[in-house]
Amino acid sequence: MHWIDLVIFVFYMLVMLGVGFYFMRKNTGQEDYYVGGRSIGAWHIGLSVVATDVGGGFSIGLGGLGFALGLSGSWMLFTGLLGAWIAAVLLIPRVKSDAAFSKFFTFPQIMGHLYNSTTAKVAAIICFLGYLGFTASQLLAGAKLASGTFEALDISTALLIMGVIAVVYTVMGGLKAVIYTDTVQWIILMLGLMVIGIPMAYSYVGGWKEIQATLPSEFFSFSNLTWQDLVNWGITIIPIWFVGMTLYQRIFAAKDTKSAKKAWFIAGLFEWPIMAFMGVSLGLLARVAVEQGILKGASASMDPEMGLPILLSQILPAGILGLMMSAYFSAVLSTADSCLMAASGNLTTDLMGKVISKWSHRAEVRISQWITLAIGAVALLLAWQMNEVLSLMLYSYAFMVSGLLVPVIFGLFFNKSNPKAAISSMVMGGGLTAGLTFVNREMPLGLDPNIFGLLLSLMTFLLIDRLEPQPKTKTHRYAKI
Repeated sequence: MHWIDLVIFVFYMLVMLGVGFYFMRKNTGQEDYYVGGRSIGAWHIGLSVVATDVGGGFSIGLGGLGFALGLSGSWMLFTGLLGAWIAAVLLIPRVKSDAAFSKFFTFPQIMGHLYNSTTAKVAAIICFLGYLGFTASQLLAGAKLASGTFEALDISTALLIMGVIAVVYTVMGGLKAVIYTDTVQWIILMLGLMVIGIPMAYSYVGGWKEIQATLPSEFFSFSNLTWQDLVNWGITIIPIWFVGMTLYQRIFAAKDTKSAKKAWFIAGLFEWPIMAFMGVSLGLLARVAVEQGILKGASASMDPEMGLPILLSQILPAGILGLMMSAYFSAVLSTADSCLMAASGNLTTDLMGKVISKWSHRAEVRISQWITLAIGAVALLLAWQMNEVLSLMLYSYAFMVSGLLVPVIFGLFFNKSNPKAAISSMVMGGGLTAGLTFVNREMPLGLDPNIFGLLLSLMTFLLIDRLEPQPKTKTHRYAKI
């Protein structure tokens, strides 16, 4: 990388840290730090949602899918569009219309309101572990970008640098810094891909005729995948819109129901077709360059997720490469910061709430910042143990979905309030998915462990609710824990 690119990249990172410092001085309590003062508009929320959900991990993951499968890899983010729009129609009106939720900071607080405080704590542990893994996946995505771009930078060193920047920036700024910079970061990435990345990669490989002549026809088909791929993506990604802590934080941060729904519709369209096709197209172009033998240090058997950063590092001229890498790192930051904030919110509000509530608002922010820093350090250590960004992301998604989806659906939409059924379904569903993932065995019909975890969670909830029904007249209200 040319020194000009390095200067641009370093300058961008310093600007991000400056934004974090600015909002650190503006935050007066947890209301600002975790839900942005509950007054943010639709476009900021919408772009922040898509930046968080797609971010650097899915950007790198989509490039890997394009490299391995071609255009059919775009179907993964179609499930994101479905999830966003279904949540806009069903979930957001339910959450925003309930006055009891108006002072909440986290998703587990909703579970506490629907069931009891013990249920909230179990949900908080599941959310915390899931977002810890998701944060790690984003730091790994940033490291892969850096090591693929800077020839002298190994992935371990890149991971350390990326982790420090992302964690320090998030620790200082809180959710306002996250949402407002997400908007800018996502615009930078979109413009970078549309105006710079894709056109230059397309020209580099020789245009459409060369692309067609280089790759087999299945790379241009939308059916170059199995039904199991679609089912596994759908059952993992669509439900996350109903249990994702980062998404509930943005629902709480939106100023009203109309703004929140509009934000979710905006996010869905940006996920598919916009980001989906840009991501897989760049991965496909990287595969073309590899097959043509014009991409140095790359081969068809390489890690698919490394194809995109290596392509960009070799085709972009000095100055432009720095801008493009800043755009991709901005996407990584967009997701890493949000997931880190979610994990921090779970720990400080849901698991340590009684302790922290005894301090002043200013002290609450400081304690929250130190906790966020500690969580970031643990996520960095976790990222060191993993190799694939997309796998780590989907594992984290699956664990949260199989543990949390069933009780939140029954609580919000079927007026169920049986804590024993909720806790049992969370433990059994999340536990089975985690166990099956850990043993790493082939599942029946090639399905994801998450499906079996969800089925067990559903059966457990229905069985216990039937055997030990909760009196319909009994209601639960969340007490701060």
